[in-house]
Amino acid sequence: MSAMIEINNLRKRFRNTNAVDGLTLTVPSGSVTAFLGPNGAGKTTTIKCLLNLHRPDGGSAKVLGTESTRLGPKEFQRVGYVSENQELPEWMTVEQFFDYCRPMYPTWDRDFERKMMKEFDLPPKTVLKSLSRGMKMKASLLSSLAYRPQLVVLDEPFSGLDPLVRDEFIHGLLELTEQEGWTVFVSSHDIEEVERLTDRVAIIHKGRLQLDESHESLQSRFRRVELNLGDEAAPPLAKPADWIDLQADGRLVRFVHARFRPEDLDAEIEKAYGKAQSRTQTMTLREIFVALARKYRLDGDATETKGETEEG
Repeated sequence: MSAMIEINNLRKRFRNTNAVDGLTLTVPSGSVTAFLGPNGAGKTTTIKCLLNLHRPDGGSAKVLGTESTRLGPKEFQRVGYVSENQELPEWMTVEQFFDYCRPMYPTWDRDFERKMMKEFDLPPKTVLKSLSRGMKMKASLLSSLAYRPQLVVLDEPFSGLDPLVRDEFIHGLLELTEQEGWTVFVSSHDIEEVERLTDRVAIIHKGRLQLDESHESLQSRFRRVELNLGDEAAPPLAKPADWIDLQADGRLVRFVHARFRPEDLDAEIEKAYGKAQSRTQTMTLREIFVALARKYRLDGDATETKGETEEG
């Protein structure tokens, strides 16, 4: 199977809000894909449509080659799902919880369960209600991985976890995905943590796909650039479209280059400002995301202002 998830023109509306607005995205088999976006971008709604927790208003979504609206027990036995809002039977002990889950999955691996119990340091006789949030998330993750699913979907799995638990969670997941060759689709605001996991990045804004490419490609084409103009900073004569988040402070100008090519930079700077000294820095995934999120917001504000002006 070349794609684990195939989303085509997906739409979901709640009252007057288009939560997902014509989203098209493919998640390749064997990839670890970060699904990112600002609050309210439509990430959780998309995931719920994928898992048949919401019915789309338009378009389609396929998971494991099956339409999301037709997913049944056979497909769900091949999908692991962990959400920050996932409810557990808190009156059960950890051991009882796994005893309860095990018969539902013919591929449940008891040896794997025991190994992960030990690695996650989960206390088998402790009632789930008595566990910390981090330990509950570990129990939830183990219950979603012990049957060796082909696809793992994570919706804000790190929310509320302390740094040590996050590190253990990620280390365990990294090791497992490498060993098992699982496809992972993870949505999270903890981008520093996601960066350690992913090889692909998809970003949505207001329910629409803005970017979809490999992590390596994304980081190779983004650079933070700082210019020293010598005199007071002035507006550029011709700002290239790929310069975003431009800020001027005295003689310093800073911006993010979204299509960085070292051989072209000097000519672009000279065209915009004349001669200037430049310095470039690589960017983390979080820095890239923040710059893009700011751009999307500004573009949205400009569009709304234009619409108001036209209406007036």
